[in-house]
Amino acid sequence: MANTSSAKKAQRAAQRRRVINSRRKKNMKDAVKDMGKLVLGKNAKEATAMLPKLYKAIDKAAKEGTIKKNTAARMKSQAARALRALGA
Repeated sequence: MANTSSAKKAQRAAQRRRVINSRRKKNMKDAVKDMGKLVLGKNAKEATAMLPKLYKAIDKAAKEGTIKKNTAARMKSQAARALRALGA
């Protein structure tokens, strides 16, 4: 338990950030899962339409520091590669 007033304030801020980060991470993971389902179902047209939404969710998570920049780049690369393989 925090003793000083500054530690209590830091704890409150950390709780707010935790909620925001978990919400952003969930949105990102849901977008990745949706994209994966479309790729497995071989829906190339819908998957192509889903790609910008996936990029947006990943970029938002990376921008705010929820995930690291290289992790975001890797996830975007894997999604694009899966979509490219679907088209070929």
